[in-house]
This record gives sequence, C-alpha cells and structure tokens, in this order.
Amino acid sequence: MSVLRIEGLHSLEGSIKIQGSKNGVLPVMAASLLHNGTTVLEHIPKIQDVFCMLGILNALGAECRLEGERLSISAASLSAAEIPETLAGQMRSSVMLLGPLLARLGRVETSLPGGCRIGKRPVDLHIRGLTELGAVVRIEDNRIRAEAPPAGLLGAEIHLPYPSVGATENILMAAAGARGETVLAGAAREPEIGILCSFLKAMGVSVEGAGSSVIRVRGTGSFRDSRFSLPGDRIVAGTYLGAVLCAGGHVLLEQAPAEHMGKTLWTAKQMGAQLEPVEEGIWVSMQRRPGPVDIETGPYPEFPTDMQSVVMAAAALADGTSCIRENVFENRFCVAKELQKLGAHIIIEDKFAQVNGVKALKGASVMAEDLRGGAALAAACLAAEGTSFLGGYEHIRRGYEDICRDLAGAGARIELLSQAENIFSDDRRKETDGIWTRQEKNGDPSGSVISVACDHSGRVLHPDPGDHGYGK
Repeated sequence: MSVLRIEGLHSLEGSIKIQGSKNGVLPVMAASLLHNGTTVLEHIPKIQDVFCMLGILNALGAECRLEGERLSISAASLSAAEIPETLAGQMRSSVMLLGPLLARLGRVETSLPGGCRIGKRPVDLHIRGLTELGAVVRIEDNRIRAEAPPAGLLGAEIHLPYPSVGATENILMAAAGARGETVLAGAAREPEIGILCSFLKAMGVSVEGAGSSVIRVRGTGSFRDSRFSLPGDRIVAGTYLGAVLCAGGHVLLEQAPAEHMGKTLWTAKQMGAQLEPVEEGIWVSMQRRPGPVDIETGPYPEFPTDMQSVVMAAAALADGTSCIRENVFENRFCVAKELQKLGAHIIIEDKFAQVNGVKALKGASVMAEDLRGGAALAAACLAAEGTSFLGGYEHIRRGYEDICRDLAGAGARIELLSQAENIFSDDRRKETDGIWTRQEKNGDPSGSVISVACDHSGRVLHPDPGDHGYGK
C-alpha cells in the first residue's frame, strides 16, 4: 500500500499546472474506436484510469502510443469485442465502450464496471438508450452482452429521466455510428459532454445542442482522422483550490478552466478566497480561516458532487457551521470518518452533513477510500498540526497525475513513502480489495516515481505507465 507523509501548517505559494481533463479524455479515447483511422489527442493526463483505458484499447486491437502528453490511437485493426474483466473491473469508465463498440463491431461483451465505491451508479440508463437505438442487451452472471441488429444501429428519439453523464456519452457515441438522426432529450449538460461533442465534430459527425438538455446527432458511416487537445481538469483545479482554502497561501492554477467552474468558484469566494481569473488560469489567495458555507450537489450547472469532499475538508476548519446536502451519490460522505480522525466535527444524517468548524486539525493516520475523498484528505492534512500519514494513494492516482509533485511544487511538505508497511493495520490494508501498489520509475525525463497497481502475485493490472510505447 502506498502512503503519503504530510507535514501540516505550511502555506502554499507559487503555481500548479492543471492536467488534462480525466472525465473528458476517457470518453474521447472510447470514441476514437468509432474510426478505422488515426486519432491524435493532446494534453493527456498521466493517470491510472488513462493507463487502464489504454490497456483495454490494446486488448481490443487498437495501436496506441503515448509520448509525453500526446497520445496516438490507430483503431484500423480493431477486432476483439470483449473487454478484459481484470481491466473493466478497475474503472467505471469501461462501460462507455459499449456505445462505440456496438456501432463499430456490432457487438460487445464486458463485466460490470468498477471504480470508486461511492454509490450504486447503475447502468440501466446506458442500456435503455442503447436498446432504443436497436441493440439487444442482456446482463447475465455479472456480465453485459450487447448486439446491434444486422443492419446496424438506427437513430431514434430518446429521453433520459435523469441527466446521467455516462449514459449521455454512451448514447452520443453510439448515435454517431448509427444510421439517421438521434435526438437525445434530458441529456447531461456537464462540460465533459461538450468536450465529447467537440471531438465527435472533429471526426466529422454533425452534433447540435451540446451544453443544453437536447442534443441532436446525425450518424455517419465515414469518420476522419483528427487531432484534439483536452482542456484542463475542472475537478483537479477545484481540488487544488480547496487545498489553498485549507492551507492558505497564494497560488496560480495554470490552465484552470474558469468558465466551467462557476459553482466551485462561487463557493470558494463564499469561504473567503480571493480569486483573479487571468489569461494563464486563476490566481487564488487565502489569508484567513475559511468561512462557513451551505452547498447542495446536483447535475451541472449545480455544485459538482466530485467537489463535495474537498469542501467538507475546508469546512472542517471554518469559523462556523456548514451544511452539505449530497443529492447524487449515497455513499459520498465516507470521507467524514477519516476527517474526524484529524479532529473534524462532522454529523451525518442521511443525505445531510453538518460540519462544525474547529480552530485546528491534528495530524493522524487516515485512509483514502475513493478518488475524490483521498484528494480531500490530502488537502485537510496540509492544515493539520504535526505529521499525517495518508494511505490508499492508489485511489488518488486514478485521477491525479502526481499530487505530491503538484503540492510540493507550491511549498507543501509532502512525500510518497516507498516503505510504509507498519503505519496501517492489516485490516486497513485489506480494504483495497487485494490490490496493492509497488513503486516504479515513470520513464519521463523527470524520473519521478509512480505507483503501479498489482495483484497479490505482483502482476501489474494495467500497462506500465512508464512504458510509453503502447502497441509497439
């Protein structure tokens, strides 16, 4: 198990470059399979979920090459339609391959997706949309099997009863390869939907209405080679904004997409941050104890559920009482019990959290149990007196390139420990479901160390992130 050692009470100063969008790049990588030519993607985040998706694309027959922040995908030789179970089980985003594989190959088989344990997150809306395009979908023995009709998928009018981001993306990708026009009502409005629609347009697909609740897609049988650059990750930018709220300081968030961070920026201002959008990104300044805030999560443009944990961390230090209502995932408050080990005073009741701010947090050993909760704990530890140890770093690696590099570059005292076996009990180590990590060189010019997910035998569960020659 990988562990972070964090020495608190050091303010942040300097700049942090925001990586490419995690929730933008994964559907774009999936959509590249629609085309039997070559796609070049830029500003790729080097995160576990991207490496896992690369492993899946390779297994399906695509040739992928990652060099720095540039990824080339050639899907001309795409042949397999079965997603490896060991890879699908690690990442929820594996489910979004259903749409493009159905459109391209006419069939697909995969196990139910993995990812963070933050709620039920069913796939029924994905299946409903694909069925309305003509697919026959069965779920048996924890596996999804889907087939398109002999003539291929056919455009349809589809209404989603809830604006699911993943279902919206799956339907849009399937519709891009279907015959005729698809009208999707009740679509998600998240910026990542706009990213996918922009990429589909770059491949030659007619898409109208991105950013609204009604999107029209006219399918095409002929895609074109394209080059596409990912914007900065709004959740990563929000996380580091939250770190400044906790630790204080003055930081430039380079390439932060301010235009897509409305409710996050508003909340930070309510808590006392001074924000200055500039051409390079956003300057964040925090020179006092955070103020209390009331937030309620919801689909975009409401407050993002992915930012709720880091706001809870900042609210734990607030001069007053904050109230948080979680409307998206039922298990999103699991970080509260770890924050309490640092001295936070949090009361949970169903969908509500009452956070009574304390003047100071105390260093402790805490465990990340999901991606965003882990990042929130890192932010909280920056503000805790003394030294904290944060386990479960493999969860954070799923969505953050190198949180140690980023925070340390802004003045935080944080390091990744390669020998941390005795910090946590055996029971806590078992909570990672048999997946542990070992330290390996990243292979980039910096020579930085990364964590690689392994099973009990030491077998790497996805391609080595340091090997940038995927598909050679």
